Amino acid sequence: MITTRTPYHPGERTAQARAGVTDRADHAGRSIRDTVPAVAARFLTERRMLVAGAADRDGRVWATQLSGPAGFLQAPDERTMTVAAHPAEADPLAEALARPAQLGTIALDPAGRRRMRLNGRSTPDGRGGLVVHAEEVVSNCPKYIQRRTPLDRPGAGAPRTVASGPVLSTAQRLAAATADTFFIATAGPDGRVDASHRGGFPGFLEAVAPDRLRWPEYRGNSMFLTLGNLELDPRAGLLLPDWETGGALLVTGEARTDWSEEARRSAPGAERMVELTVTGVRELADATPLTWTDPEYSPANPR
Repeated sequence: MITTRTPYHPGERTAQARAGVTDRADHAGRSIRDTVPAVAARFLTERRMLVAGAADRDGRVWATQLSGPAGFLQAPDERTMTVAAHPAEADPLAEALARPAQLGTIALDPAGRRRMRLNGRSTPDGRGGLVVHAEEVVSNCPKYIQRRTPLDRPGAGAPRTVASGPVLSTAQRLAAATADTFFIATAGPDGRVDASHRGGFPGFLEAVAPDRLRWPEYRGNSMFLTLGNLELDPRAGLLLPDWETGGALLVTGEARTDWSEEARRSAPGAERMVELTVTGVRELADATPLTWTDPEYSPANPR
């Protein structure tokens, strides 16, 4: 009997089959590693921002951001990433990452339209940072990344909660509806967490109700790491950075993918739609000491 090893779990396989891209996924899967290549290690040392996803003590999945000067991310060996930062006390993942946890991360270079995912087991380093043992390392294409350059904000204060609640306020719904980028964290069947990027023109993320967000899924790398997780576990967390002020809107809930033909027709470029039922919101001021230049929109964004 001949068996073929695959880096994908059953949920990812289901999503790939639904989309009719199993062969493409098999080809793309060859790039999934459990080690950090030298070129990826150099990429990490140049970054100022890391998106991190994990589950809190109640099992809710959140996505947040960590930042620091160039060099705050390091890969001291091919199986380890160190992070010289930790979620602030106001962050819903502060407690979760104060102990060992499954962590999904994505390091983003908006200026160069590059991104890299590194997922694995995180432990506190005893010095206010994290050590992540790599279990899955993926470099992604530049699609849908809006070009931005980071700027330091010397007067930034400590991160603090501006608002929290079970649903989105009117102002938060407006912020979501005008976003051109967000990040999503999801969990796999073995508890491993993945963090991913979504981008488009403002309006691609819809705030259809105080407790509902909806967005189109555009053509991607055919791996279906996010939607594959959602096939088996609906928990999800969204991070919406405020690129102008350094604030952030964090949303948690449960997501469902609509694979119907009607969903494909509901938004330009959509191959399917995802709807998140919101169960928790945390809005942070001074989430990062960085602001970013105005966006140069990706030429891949569907019009």
